[in-house]
Amino acid sequence: MSKIEVKNLTKRFSDKLVLDNISLKIEEGEIFGLLGPNGAGKSTLINLIIGLIKADNGDVIVGGHSISKEPIKVREQIGVVPQEIALFESLNARDNLEYWGGLYGLKGEKLKERIDEAIKIAGLEDNLKKKVKTYSGGMKRRLNVVAAMMHHPEILIMDEPTVGVDPQSRNHIFQVVKEMNKNHNATIIYTSHYMEEVEHLCSNIFILDLGKEVAFGTKEQLKRMVQDDKVFRIKATGDLNSLMFSLKKNSKIRGIEKESDGLKIITSADLNLNEVLNEIQTSNLQIKNLGIDEPSLEEVFLTLTGKKLRDGEE
Repeated sequence: MSKIEVKNLTKRFSDKLVLDNISLKIEEGEIFGLLGPNGAGKSTLINLIIGLIKADNGDVIVGGHSISKEPIKVREQIGVVPQEIALFESLNARDNLEYWGGLYGLKGEKLKERIDEAIKIAGLEDNLKKKVKTYSGGMKRRLNVVAAMMHHPEILIMDEPTVGVDPQSRNHIFQVVKEMNKNHNATIIYTSHYMEEVEHLCSNIFILDLGKEVAFGTKEQLKRMVQDDKVFRIKATGDLNSLMFSLKKNSKIRGIEKESDGLKIITSADLNLNEVLNEIQTSNLQIKNLGIDEPSLEEVFLTLTGKKLRDGEE
C-alpha cells in the first residue's frame, strides 16, 4: 500500500524548471532513499511533499490526503529532520524537547513521557543540564533527530541527518532510523550525500538530477542498469591530468575520477583494455597496479548522472 504518491509534480522558480513531471510511490513502512547531486531538486521535492511550497502542476497524496486540498491532514502525519540544526542553543536538551513537543500538541504526562523517551534514544542522559551550545556536533544532530520524532509521526523525512557528525553519532542515528521503522512502522524518506548510508538503510532508491528522474529501484536493480560497465582502477605516478584529458575523448569512457594514488575509470563493456593501456603509454605514466572491478552503487550514480554524489562539497 502506497503511503506517499507523488503525481506528475512540476515546479518552476521564475524561468527555471526545478522539477519536471516527477512521479513516484513510497510504500508504507519502507525506508526510501532520495539521491541527487547538488541542485538536483531534492529539497524542492521535499518542500512540495510537506506543503511548504505549492506545485505548478501535479499533486502529492499522503495517507490518502491531498497536500493541495488537505495540507493540515498531511502535515499531521509528518516529522521533518532538517539539514540545518533547528535547536535553541541557549536552552538545554529537555527545554528544547518540551518546546518542540508542545508544537506537536503534546502536553502533560504524555509530553513528559515523550521527552524522557527522546532523551534516552538520543543518548543524552548525562548532558541534560548543559546548554545545547556546549554540545558536540554529533550530540546536536542526535537531539535534532529525536525532536522531530516526539509525536511518533507516521512519516519521517530526514534531510542529510548525518552531515558533520562523528562515526559514533552516525551509527546512533542509523539505529534510531531502524527502530522508528521497525517499532512504529514509520515510513522514512532519507536523503544523504553518503552513498554507503543509503545502501545500508534503504530498500528503494530514487535518483534525481536536474529536476528529472534518472533511475528508480532497489540497489540491485540500479546496479543491473549498468551491469555491462567495467571499472578500471589504475595506480600510477606521473601526469594523471594528461591521461584524464586523453581518455575523456573516448566515447566508451563513461566517467573518470581521481583517487589518492591513481584513477578510477568507468567504461562500457566493449572498451578494450589495450585502448586504456595505449593511452597510459602515451602519457608516460609509471603503472604500479591495474585492476578491474564490478561497479559499486557510487559508480552507478556517477555513470547515470555523470557527477559524483558529493559534487560541490569536495
